Amino acid sequence: MLTWNELEEACKTCQKCKLSETRNNVVFGEGNKSAKIIFISEAPGEQEDLTGRPYVGKSGKLFDKIIASVNISREEIYLANILKCRPPNNRDPLNDERKTCLPYLRNQVKLIHPKIIVCLGRVAAQTIIDPNFKITKDHGRWIERNGYYLFATFHPSALLRDPSKKRIVWEDFKEIKRKYDTYK
Repeated sequence: MLTWNELEEACKTCQKCKLSETRNNVVFGEGNKSAKIIFISEAPGEQEDLTGRPYVGKSGKLFDKIIASVNISREEIYLANILKCRPPNNRDPLNDERKTCLPYLRNQVKLIHPKIIVCLGRVAAQTIIDPNFKITKDHGRWIERNGYYLFATFHPSALLRDPSKKRIVWEDFKEIKRKYDTYK
């Protein structure tokens, strides 16, 4: 297992896939390195690629509002992506890209050692929880695995495309907060 500095350097200099050729910045992740909860998405978007920071675009601003609505602050959580580089045109990450980047994420999770891992969106849930995960059907359920509580809900970008999902996500985040409060 790499240290934080070694891991960040390995990510920033990584050229294991073609995404390294098109990225502006590696989006390593950020937040509380002792967090009890980590939120994981599939990959950086355009604004994240430009700034090198996770969750800073429209989806990130909505995410901030969602966590604030259940009294969770960015300062107490960690934010990460499966991929550290943006796929062209925000396409879904390819399987080989996920496999290439996943060890970096696993190292981050081991360093943080959270109690709760929340997957934001279908791709994150299928990569971390189960390849057959159906976000519409399977969201909002806790799965205990290897000492972690896993949970998935819709990615904030899905709410921007379909505001009717806001109520579902509100209920999911109330459940996330309930579980999170048991570890504070």
